[in-house]
Amino acid sequence: MSDPARARWAAIVGIRLAATAGALLGVVLLGRAQTLGPRVLGVAIVLSALWMMATVPRALARRWRSPK
Repeated sequence: MSDPARARWAAIVGIRLAATAGALLGVVLLGRAQTLGPRVLGVAIVLSALWMMATVPRALARRWRSPK
C-alpha cells in the first residue's frame, strides 16, 4: 500500500535538497572566482536557488492540498 502523501513529501524534500546544493555550488563558485563573469554567475546561481527553495515547495504544497 503506497501513500501518495509520502511521495509528495519526498518530492518536496528532494526539491529543497537540490536547491540547497545549488546554493552551495553558487557560493563555492563565488568564492573561487577571480574575474567578474564567474562572480556574476555565482550570484545568479545563489539567488535562483534561494528563490527555488522559497517558492517551489510552497507552490507544490498548495497544488497538492486536499479540498476542504
